[in-house]
Amino acid sequence: NIELLSISNPVHKKDLAVRLTDDTDPFFLYNLVISEEDFQSLKSQQGLLVDFSAFPQKFIDLLQQCIQEQNKDIPRFLLQLVSSAPALDHTPVSLNVVETNPFKHLTHLSLKFLPGTDADIKKFLANCLKCLKEDKMVLEEKLRRTEEDLTRQLSYTQQSLSEKSRELEKLKNEWTSYTTALSNKHSQELTSEKERALQAQTQYQQQHEQQKKELENLHQKSIQQLQNRLSELEVINKDLTERRYKGDSTVRELKAKLSGLEDECQRAKQEVLSLRRENTTLDAECHEKEKLINQLQTRVAVLEQEIKDKDQLVTRTKEVLDATQEQKVILEESTEEKHRHIEKLETTIKSLSAELLKANEIIKKLQGDLKTLMSKLKLKNTVTIQQEKLLAEKEEKLQKEQRESQEMGQSLRMKEQEVCKLQEQLENTIQKLEESKQLLKTNENVITWLNRQLSEAQMAKKLDSPASAHAGGRAAILICLSISSGEQLGLDSKYLKKKDDSIPLRGLSQNTLNSGKWETEVPRAAGTPASAYFPGS
Repeated sequence: NIELLSISNPVHKKDLAVRLTDDTDPFFLYNLVISEEDFQSLKSQQGLLVDFSAFPQKFIDLLQQCIQEQNKDIPRFLLQLVSSAPALDHTPVSLNVVETNPFKHLTHLSLKFLPGTDADIKKFLANCLKCLKEDKMVLEEKLRRTEEDLTRQLSYTQQSLSEKSRELEKLKNEWTSYTTALSNKHSQELTSEKERALQAQTQYQQQHEQQKKELENLHQKSIQQLQNRLSELEVINKDLTERRYKGDSTVRELKAKLSGLEDECQRAKQEVLSLRRENTTLDAECHEKEKLINQLQTRVAVLEQEIKDKDQLVTRTKEVLDATQEQKVILEESTEEKHRHIEKLETTIKSLSAELLKANEIIKKLQGDLKTLMSKLKLKNTVTIQQEKLLAEKEEKLQKEQRESQEMGQSLRMKEQEVCKLQEQLENTIQKLEESKQLLKTNENVITWLNRQLSEAQMAKKLDSPASAHAGGRAAILICLSISSGEQLGLDSKYLKKKDDSIPLRGLSQNTLNSGKWETEVPRAAGTPASAYFPGS
């Protein structure tokens, strides 16, 4: 502990107090008090270059350098506590700050400390006890605050825990209800799927029995052929026994050949085992294909249900839907045919495995005819290769069927869009038809009115003077013009104008004349007589 003391009694001066203590030993206490006069003697003795005011900071810097270097293997600065006595037993000690180098240890500073008296030690212990009590009070206050904070947090966490537990119970109840509903739904679906599977299984069993009968017939035929072949071989064997005595010299060679053929037979057996393994893999693949076919069947059933639901909305487009349904029926038949074909392939694979077993038995019984058996095995290999090719072709066909089903779904969507477009076109045509009907009604009304006016004009023609006949002819011509314009243009209102300065028609009723003199507008130049427009009137 380094402390700068200022003393003003009787003269104002400053002293540097340095105290050495040990936390593990409370009685370890050494003091050093350096005044300005003492520092001058120390400065001259040890060749110091700093003043008394800068000495405390420089001493602290040296101590920090020692602290930084203490963890190194070869520290540059060392702090040494040297005592004249063999043990630190209340004797003066020297505190040296030493710089080490490969040539020499340089002592930068050496301070002599005196051991503390009993009064100093008591005073130091009292200060330590006071500090400890103050720290204890601070720690107790901190502990009390932390306990209060922890109790508040505990109560808050307990409340939140109770709320979360209630929410958890609520979620558990909801989850149990949801799981029960799902389990019921899945149980119903499982029962329906089991019923479908049982129906399919009965169909498969019937087909299997039919195929089994066919295979039994084929098997009996093959046995008959083998028996005939066996009788022939027995006859040949008798001939060979008669020739045995003649071929003793060639027996040894034949034995050597026989050993080679036995090796080939072992290889053939290994090939048969590999073929069996391949057959098992093919069986697994066939099961996977059956699953795919079941998925396609369920998808087709869903499509059928959708088509049934949409039949009520698309009654006017039955032709398009009939075509799509026919295509769907064709697809179903093709999928059923593929399914039957796959089952036939399974039966053929089983028959091939049975034939391979029979071939093994024939190899054991007829070792003399190994060449023929090898040829049969080669034929079996070719058959299995063909079966693999057929299975690959079936997989490709199944993929094509899947693509076709997707295309059918797309075509159904396109047809639905076409149906919507046709409905829109139908509504537009209905609107146009209503407009044309209204137009025809207006035309018919105008034609009847014009005919009535024409008949009235003819009656007036007989009764009036030649001038009135001239006006009647003009009216008839205007009526003909109005009929022709009405037929061509549909008597639109833009071709009929209310003219205040037009020529009135004689023979028309007074009501029509008073209503504003409606007539067909005929362009007429200024100063041109009516006879120019109506020659011969």
